[in-house]
Amino acid sequence: MSALPSGTEPAGLPIAAVERETGLAKDTLRVWEKRYGFPQPLRDTAGDRLYPAEQVQQLQLIRRLLDAGLRPGKVVGLDPSALQALLGAQAASARAPLSRTKPTSSPPSASLAPLLDAIGAHDPQALRHALSHAQLRMGLAPFVTELVAPLATAVGEAWAQGRFEVFEEHLFTEVITGVLRHAIASLAPLPAPQRPKVLLTTLPQELHGLGLLMVEALLVLEGCTCVSLGTQTPVGDVVQAAQAHRADVVALSFSNVHSGALVHASLRELRGQLPPATALWVGGACAALYQKPLDGVTALAQLSGLQPLVAQWRHLH
Repeated sequence: MSALPSGTEPAGLPIAAVERETGLAKDTLRVWEKRYGFPQPLRDTAGDRLYPAEQVQQLQLIRRLLDAGLRPGKVVGLDPSALQALLGAQAASARAPLSRTKPTSSPPSASLAPLLDAIGAHDPQALRHALSHAQLRMGLAPFVTELVAPLATAVGEAWAQGRFEVFEEHLFTEVITGVLRHAIASLAPLPAPQRPKVLLTTLPQELHGLGLLMVEALLVLEGCTCVSLGTQTPVGDVVQAAQAHRADVVALSFSNVHSGALVHASLRELRGQLPPATALWVGGACAALYQKPLDGVTALAQLSGLQPLVAQWRHLH
C-alpha cells in the first residue's frame, strides 16, 4: 500500500463505499490486493483503506468484464485503456449470433449470503447449524433443489472470482455432505426394497460427489433403493457393480472437468457394456451432456426432473 507523509490525510473512498459503488465485496477487494497487487489502496490516519477515485473507476470496469464472463486473473490489474478495449470486444461479441454468446452469472440471493459469510469466516459450526435448520424448516426436497444446488453454484463462482480459496470450497463440501447424509439416514426406512434400484457413481478423474449426494437424497424421497459407489469408478467396475446389485438404473454425475468428446466416448463404452434393460441416467454441469443426445442415455439438466423421471420408469415397468 502507498505511504503518505505524516499528518497528510489521503483522498479516497473507504472500502464500504467502494463495495457499494462497484458491487465487489470487501473480501474480494482484499483478496485481489493480496493475489494480484491491485487495487492499491492508501491508508488514512487510522490505518483504514482508502481507494483513490481512479482505482474505483478501474474496479467498475473490471466488474463489468466479470459480469460478461471473464475471469479475475485475466483482467484485475490491467490499465484502463486495456480494460476499455476488452469491453469493446465484449460489446462486439454481444452483437454476434446468440449461439456464440455466453451466459453471465447472477449474484447469489440474499438467503445464500449468510451461508457464504459462514464459509468465508471459516466457521463450520455456524454453517452446519444454518444448513441443518434450513433442511428441517424447508423439507429435504426443497432444501436440495432450492438451497443446496444454488449454494454450490455460488461457492464455485466465489472461488472463480478469488473470494474463496480451495480449502474454503472443501469446507463447504464437507459440511453439506454431512448434513445431507444425516438427512438421508433420518428418513423412515421402507418396509422392503423398492424399485428402481439405482447405482450412483462418477467415472475416473471425476472427483465431485456432491451432485451424486443431492440426487441420492431426492431418489430416496421417491422411494428408490440407492447404492452409492462414491466417485471415480472405472467403466468396467460400474458394469460389474450394476450386475452384482441387479441395478435397474446407473446414474452418473459429471462436472465440466472433462472434454465433451471424452464424456461421450465414456458413455458410449458404458452403454455398450450395460444390459439393454439397465437405464443410464446422467446429469451435472457438463454442457456436452445436453448438446448431443446419445442413444440409451437420459440426460437430466435439472434436479427437479428426477421425480417425473422416476414416475416414468415405474410406469414403463
